[in-house]
Amino acid sequence: MKKFILIFICLFFVDALSYAVSVTVYNNDLALVRDVKNIKLAKGLQKIEIDDVAAKIDPTSVLPKFLSNSGKIKILEQNFDFDLVNTDKLLSKYIGETIEIERTGEDKRAKLTGKLLSAYGGLVVQSDNKIVLNPQGEISLAKMPEGLRLKPTLVWLVDSETETSNQLEISYQTSGISWNADYVLVTNEKDTSCDITGWVTVNNDTGATFKDAKLKLIAGDVNRIAQNRYAQKRMMAPMMAMEASGDSSFEEKSFFEYHIYELQRKSTIKDREIKQIEFISAKNIPVKKIFTYNASFDPVKVKVTLDFKNSKDNNLGIPLPKGRVRVSKYDVDSLEFIGEDSIDHTQKDAKLSIKIGNAFDITGSKTQLNSKIEGKTSYQTFSIKIKNSKNSAVEVNVVENLNSWSNWEIKDNTSAYTKKDSASIEFPVTVPADTEKEIKYTVKYWWK
Repeated sequence: MKKFILIFICLFFVDALSYAVSVTVYNNDLALVRDVKNIKLAKGLQKIEIDDVAAKIDPTSVLPKFLSNSGKIKILEQNFDFDLVNTDKLLSKYIGETIEIERTGEDKRAKLTGKLLSAYGGLVVQSDNKIVLNPQGEISLAKMPEGLRLKPTLVWLVDSETETSNQLEISYQTSGISWNADYVLVTNEKDTSCDITGWVTVNNDTGATFKDAKLKLIAGDVNRIAQNRYAQKRMMAPMMAMEASGDSSFEEKSFFEYHIYELQRKSTIKDREIKQIEFISAKNIPVKKIFTYNASFDPVKVKVTLDFKNSKDNNLGIPLPKGRVRVSKYDVDSLEFIGEDSIDHTQKDAKLSIKIGNAFDITGSKTQLNSKIEGKTSYQTFSIKIKNSKNSAVEVNVVENLNSWSNWEIKDNTSAYTKKDSASIEFPVTVPADTEKEIKYTVKYWWK
């Protein structure tokens, strides 16, 4: 029994050390950080200061917890100090105090000592009986003013009943970090199958580095309310880091009404860094190239999409987070970009339709041939022409939008159609090589 208890305690300690830092990142500029710190407490009243937290922390979200002897330790106050050192702050703290300015002349160095009267819009210094405006030189201050910090710092006032070594678990929310998915899709020569690679892109501009962190990503639309920001503006450009996942890929699972993607290894997320990690890779996914003409959206262009199903049979079948899809194709020996689109959060077994662009050699046109009204009934006749300049036949879906506010009926149509919904129909037509195909139909509307 004692051996079992010892093993349990050791396992708990190892887990705490293994995941001393965990970061859960959301799509909408938010992360939940959990950090465990080793703390030595004296008996009585004392302060605990932690200065390696995110600069863009939401201090109202901080939750401290001692992992042992919590009943003997009281947290009386919690403060977030973010009054950081800079030139303006230092000088403003020295208003009314003595400063020293070392000035450089052509052949000598001179010192100006006096009381700082103002630091706004330039220095104003009283030296002896003179007021010196905008003295130039190196400014020396006697000491660091109280109240300024080198880093954003969390401070707790703690009352401990005993002297102890403990672990303090700190969890908080921070802005300045987000993630998104990027997909690279490569089609085969005949556009009948494709390979897809998915990358997670994490952008960290929180002001903190999370070393050897347990990384989780939440996919879903999490509701948030507007709140005040305590963050300092950061203007430095982020760096890019790329990691291949190999055997340490993401594990996906459902969580509440969202999905969690958990990296099965530790990762260091540096401040001002964009990190990319591969999270899916699938080959030989069957795809179908679809041509669609809808004169209501574009009177000439025919849209091209690549459609496939997010299913296990197609070597996928996991929930896909929203992101950008870039599509390429090999031309002899070089990979060429052919289009890009974005997808929303997509559940497993759902259909994906990636818009590539518009067809160059296939165009459409629509002409109204007749219009007639008889009482509460109207008749409208249309001609739609699809021109195929390719050297092979193509299938084109011709979509027509109708008035949903009245009853309607299709009459005298030269091609078969299917009803998509209450306001649209679709003519699937095959257009031979270097040929023009015409569709004629009349739509009858009537109302009471």
